[in-house]
Amino acid sequence: MLKFIVIGLIVYGIYKLVFEFVIPVSKASNQMREKIQQMQEQQRFQQEQARAQAQAQAKAEPVASSKTASTDKDYIEFEEIKP
Repeated sequence: MLKFIVIGLIVYGIYKLVFEFVIPVSKASNQMREKIQQMQEQQRFQQEQARAQAQAQAKAEPVASSKTASTDKDYIEFEEIKP
């Protein structure tokens, strides 16, 4: 009789361990893995957008640089005169 009670307590302890610790930890790790994958995909997408913007700016840059060169020549320094 005592043997069945001890075996029952051991089985109950293993049951509690599995269903209150092992399964929730595995679910949490799966959720974290999915979130990390989502974040990596989002980061890749943002990098691709940044790369596309940089390429678009590189194509438009020669026109903009010629305008900035002419404005540098037109700049005249001055000093304020205090009364």
